[in-house]
Amino acid sequence: MTTGASRRRAFWLRTLRPVWIVPILLIALALVVLAANGIRALPWVESFSRSYPGVSTHPTATPIGIPAWLAWQHGLNAFFILFVIRTGWQVRTSKRPTIFWTRRNAGLYRTRNPPIRITLDLWQHIVFDTLWVVNGVVFYVLLFATGQWLRLVPTSWDVFPNAASAGLQYASLNWPTDTGWVYYNALQLLSYFVVVFIAAPIALVTGLRLSPGLSARFRRLDHVFPLPVARTLHCALLIFFVAFIVVHVTLVLTTGARANLNHMYAARNDDGWTGVWIFVGSILFTAAIWVGARPLVVRAIAARSGRIIHTKR
Repeated sequence: MTTGASRRRAFWLRTLRPVWIVPILLIALALVVLAANGIRALPWVESFSRSYPGVSTHPTATPIGIPAWLAWQHGLNAFFILFVIRTGWQVRTSKRPTIFWTRRNAGLYRTRNPPIRITLDLWQHIVFDTLWVVNGVVFYVLLFATGQWLRLVPTSWDVFPNAASAGLQYASLNWPTDTGWVYYNALQLLSYFVVVFIAAPIALVTGLRLSPGLSARFRRLDHVFPLPVARTLHCALLIFFVAFIVVHVTLVLTTGARANLNHMYAARNDDGWTGVWIFVGSILFTAAIWVGARPLVVRAIAARSGRIIHTKR
């Protein structure tokens, strides 16, 4: 006999079929746009929008422009995070894996720290996580060394009403007219701050908590930071990053694609095609790695750093 929870789950799985998702999303988007335009026509909302046009107060020392190092960091981060998400999803959805990886070590170190067997999907996830973290550390260092942090950290309370105003502009399809080369609007500022300084560190901490080696050796953390809590947070952040990427890419391509891509990939403030071609090249490179990362290839690479173990189902 099925429980109430399982019946509800079966109902939603039947209802939310892929064939219904797109129409539902389009209808919801249309309703949001209509509602946002109606709200903006209200007198008190018009007054609010004039008082808070969508851009918060910036310190006078805020740098203008995007340096080349930031463009490269952005491209590398986009590459790594896509594979972090892909491998994380593989780890979560894999059913009864048969291929495992364990490190090679010997002597006293092996006695004190016996190798832990992990799935090949988890090995991939850890590798891309490590690359993403290393890239992030370099990003943090350069961010604070060059003063670029002023472009990502809110320094005035007016960021919140201005973010609401910018959100209403986006929802009504009346795009904000500011340029990311000089400054981000308040909603972008809050979004990037959350991603860089809140979501990314929490993803790192929860990922470390879920690491088989650490979780096995630090049992005391079970009472302070239980594994189910860490797993739930980690999964929620995966969904958050996917949603952010979808919205971010959509807005980049619909609010002046050439200028935006020049800012993000070519560190240039013009309407040329350099950023577009770099972006296309990065997409092709990512697609090639995505397709090429087959189990046979991954297994061969993993075997260079450890021992591959095959098990029967």
